[in-house]
Amino acid sequence: MKLLVLEGDGIGPEIVEATMRVMRRADSVFGLDLSVQSLPIGFTALKASGTTFPSETLAAAKSVDGTILGPIQHNDYPPVAEGGLNPSGALRMGLDLYANIRPARTRPGFAAPCGKPLDLVIVRENTEGFYSDRSMFVGPGEFMPTPDLALSIRKITREGSTRIVESAFALARAQQRRKITCVHKANVLRVSDGLFLECARAVAARNPDIEYEEKIVDAMAALLVRDASRFDVIVTTNMFGDILSDQASELSGSLGLAASLNAGKDHAVAQAQHGSAPDIAGRDIANPSSLIGSAAMLLAWIGARRQENAPVKAAAAIEAALDEVVATPAGRTRDLGGNLGTRAFTDAVIDRIGH
Repeated sequence: MKLLVLEGDGIGPEIVEATMRVMRRADSVFGLDLSVQSLPIGFTALKASGTTFPSETLAAAKSVDGTILGPIQHNDYPPVAEGGLNPSGALRMGLDLYANIRPARTRPGFAAPCGKPLDLVIVRENTEGFYSDRSMFVGPGEFMPTPDLALSIRKITREGSTRIVESAFALARAQQRRKITCVHKANVLRVSDGLFLECARAVAARNPDIEYEEKIVDAMAALLVRDASRFDVIVTTNMFGDILSDQASELSGSLGLAASLNAGKDHAVAQAQHGSAPDIAGRDIANPSSLIGSAAMLLAWIGARRQENAPVKAAAAIEAALDEVVATPAGRTRDLGGNLGTRAFTDAVIDRIGH
């Protein structure tokens, strides 16, 4: 199994190192035959080569079985014309990673703010929507005709809408989930979300064995707070999914525990939901759970794609180890109310894999 590892910025190097220690342990237990290539991105690459995302990085990502991407600090990058590309967006577009899969579930022994156990998955469209770097073939999707007027283009396509909803139904069927909730704002965005909703209804009609419902996005945000446990699989457009997934993750316990996988037909990238947290970088206090869980999702994706049991078993073992460590206050990092540092937490996870 060949993996590309991209450390990123801020706490990226620390939590990537922690994740790869866990992956090497899984390799030794389950025989994954792991081969790892590392390349610089972000500020490290900018300093060395004048760009935050060198062209060889995308080529390398296309040649491996999967990629592990550390957090990036792209808000602080220089303009694109000066080399400040967003590596996350570039990978999503360059590899056609149209599905961003974000589970949110309460963990045993860790009380969730929502007050009720929840176990849902948000399936978010990943390559279009309100994101300006994914709206145009040439040039940005935002522009200013005058100093006092800013405009942004939202791109919604029939192909993109159809395939993300199909992905949600496929995930529901594979995980034996009972219901799809399609989230939209077609009451206001009548044309763009109207098209998305039309596609969702067509896919739902072809899958009558799975329950289907629709919610307007602002109502959905309130309903998640009221009782997130009533939802199962949520499918929506790019920006709505980005916002709702962070909300759901916090309701389930913490964004620090939230895994995420960017997946397409032929490629996948594991990426933590949270940011690069430069204020705590290098202090051994970052929680690596999100990226470790994301790497487990990547293993499960590779195993399913190859129809191999070892990566799937390794993924389940990593998830079980995370659950066991987080279940007691003594096993938690500071952001979760514990005292463990990044390395000590990772040691605890490693000790439980294969035992």
